[in-house]
Amino acid sequence: MPVESIIAAAVSGAVTLIGVLIANSKSQAVTDTKLEELTREVREHNNFAQRVPVLEEKMKVADHRISDLEEKLEHRT
Repeated sequence: MPVESIIAAAVSGAVTLIGVLIANSKSQAVTDTKLEELTREVREHNNFAQRVPVLEEKMKVADHRISDLEEKLEHRT
């Protein structure tokens, strides 16, 4: 086998390897960006999920106070 063929095959393989490494690097960067965005959205959702019970309790208290005020108004008339 001629040396030129071996060199051509080695160069071709090296160029292919470099291309694959560059493509994988860019793909990994996109994946990392998407993962960061999903992580941010999950944190926002978790924060919302923690706040909902607090809001529900505040609504319950407000409803109770409104009921008390309505009862006071009914007894006045």
